[in-house]
Amino acid sequence: MRGLLFHGERQLELATFDDPTPAADEVVIEVKASGMCGSDLHTYRGSQVSSPMIGGHEPAGIVVATGSQVSTEWLGRAVMIHHYLGCRMCDQCRTGWTQMCRNGARAMGATAPGAHADFMTVPLSTVTAAPEGLTFLAAASISCGTGTAWGALNRLQLRGNDTIAIFGQGPVGLAATQLATAMGARVIALDISPSRLERSLEFGATATLDPTTVDSVGDAIRDLNGGRGVSKSLETSGASSAARGVLDVLDFWGSACWVGVGSTINFDVQDLLYRQITAMTSWTMSIPAMQDCARFVVDRGVDVDALFTERWSLDRAEEAYELFEKQTSGKGVFIAEH
Repeated sequence: MRGLLFHGERQLELATFDDPTPAADEVVIEVKASGMCGSDLHTYRGSQVSSPMIGGHEPAGIVVATGSQVSTEWLGRAVMIHHYLGCRMCDQCRTGWTQMCRNGARAMGATAPGAHADFMTVPLSTVTAAPEGLTFLAAASISCGTGTAWGALNRLQLRGNDTIAIFGQGPVGLAATQLATAMGARVIALDISPSRLERSLEFGATATLDPTTVDSVGDAIRDLNGGRGVSKSLETSGASSAARGVLDVLDFWGSACWVGVGSTINFDVQDLLYRQITAMTSWTMSIPAMQDCARFVVDRGVDVDALFTERWSLDRAEEAYELFEKQTSGKGVFIAEH
């Protein structure tokens, strides 16, 4: 089999490995789609590593082999994979929050072999059957990007009568715009890229705003929202200005959520206290939440595949990541050639 190794410093290698054999509690997945996520760029751009890892953490595929402790009924099933590995014994692992394992978690594509490969071997505990009608592309996106958006919207307890300001319209922000619209909420999309703002309208946003074109993002949002702040806000870009902005745009009793990594902010507690603001973070999603998201996507006919603007074969990985690093296009995905 082939696997795409990340050496760091933008160096990739499509290497050949022996076909995998599952341990007793594992399954082998024939990878049908492996999404490209913004967090992959941290590994791609990072320092050179002595033990390169197969990259990618948004897998979807078909079970083609099972270990001795796994029912053969899994063979041939289309599946999604939760991309974190934990101890499977602690309270966090047992509730599906493997990334919060009390004994230390590993992440596929970073500290464990990932999905940019022809096949991958994973514990059955990370695998969940894809509902009928879910495409491999959608399943891959739900494994992280779309699933992260879903997790945040659920943390915010988004409802159909909410207006939500979503900062950043990259893959996660655009997925949040798409899902929030399907939930019945009104979306105001914010980004500094005109093309991404235009795309957000196609995914259901009712209004857009480039924060760099206004003196006050809070005032601009109130102008778009009948003189009031929004009830919910979500930050997906990792920019400090956006991380601060999600607080500034809220109305009384509003709720803000951060999922972007890399920002630093300061805020006046008194200001938030007097407006009765709730602020929270959200880190991807649990295994049950991933299942809920998949069912919602199928039941509501959400076109998650539309998030993907670029489709690649593994042998074009260098070209794929050079384009993806520019962050001017939509979401990219490696598609199986076999």
